[in-house]
Amino acid sequence: MKNSCYLLFIGLFVYACASTKDKNMDDDMAKKDTVRIANDSLDYEVIIFEPGFDTWLVTQLPIESYSTEYLEAKNRRMIAEYNRRAMNPMRYGSLYPITINYDPNVHYGKKVNYMLYNYLEYFQEKYNQRL
Repeated sequence: MKNSCYLLFIGLFVYACASTKDKNMDDDMAKKDTVRIANDSLDYEVIIFEPGFDTWLVTQLPIESYSTEYLEAKNRRMIAEYNRRAMNPMRYGSLYPITINYDPNVHYGKKVNYMLYNYLEYFQEKYNQRL
């Protein structure tokens, strides 16, 4: 796909006592904690797979509380830092498994920028990071 932007956030799973878990319950949880945004006309797809993100997102300010410009500016800054850390695993470990392919010259729309912004805020809060 031309001009495609694939963003994939892979959550970390910590399994204690895995032998007592029901596989169907794990599958249901994975489906519930996956957020997908796609727009075929722009050839992009955002998939956020992070346990607990859906629940956290409903507690945040609604999309109408932000301007697109604000979200784009915040995302540019935080994604640049995230990618810098992802390219330096010796220093930052496996907390940043992949880089985020975010082109500041592409207008992804308010919904995508809102979801990215909130994911990055969630990431910072959950893993005690400052981007």
